[in-house]
Amino acid sequence: MTTFDAIILGIVQGLTEFLPISSSGHLIIAREVFGITTEGGLAFDAVLQCATALAIVLYFWRDLYRLACGTLAREREALFEVLYLAVATVPAVLLGILLEGAMETVFRSVALVAGTLVVGSLIMAGIEWVVRVQARSELTVPRAIGIGFFQALALVPGMSRSGMTIVGGMLAGLSREAATRFAFLLGIPVLLGSGLKKIMDIAQGTDSAGALVPLVAGGAVAFVVGLLVIHFLLKFLRTHTLMPFVWYRLALAAFLFLSVV
Repeated sequence: MTTFDAIILGIVQGLTEFLPISSSGHLIIAREVFGITTEGGLAFDAVLQCATALAIVLYFWRDLYRLACGTLAREREALFEVLYLAVATVPAVLLGILLEGAMETVFRSVALVAGTLVVGSLIMAGIEWVVRVQARSELTVPRAIGIGFFQALALVPGMSRSGMTIVGGMLAGLSREAATRFAFLLGIPVLLGSGLKKIMDIAQGTDSAGALVPLVAGGAVAFVVGLLVIHFLLKFLRTHTLMPFVWYRLALAAFLFLSVV
């Protein structure tokens, strides 16, 4: 993989990790379009995920600092928010461990991405219809676990971690903006965890992500672009629905179906 290839993938990761259009799916598509080698692909993707997780940490550092201080001071609101984030992380971690082999092989298919883009679009469109008549409510432990299972759907490329987590939050009764914030914070342990695990694999020689310079270049680009996209999406969803992303996903799926048939 060249440095230019890594920068392209870094831009794709930074743009699509937070927009509800699936970063893993777009990375698979980008590799096909630009002819980028897929050797060590999952490892490189995980490093990019780690870079975008750091973007979340930087963007929400005040929230994280408040949660840390509140937890140490045993403040009820902070303790419950940390609890909700913790239990919502469990489904993706457990299923990620179980499905790691499939994620490296079976799941890395353009045809699969096309299908899951459609499935995810139907879920997102459905929740936009449901929330029109659903009252807003507070999180509970069962609802947080439910959001976690929605996040776990994104283990299949094309579903979108941010999109499914936002959908899960809205279904749990959160406003669109609150669900988006929760989705971003929930992404920190999952993205950092998968990224750090693969970095350890690379260091131990059990996986490969190519030369160091492309790795650093891709990560840096993903970090910067990710910061910009987080800011954009939070502002966008204050006054807009998920439907523009639904239409984009369906158009991309149609294009992919036509290209692989």
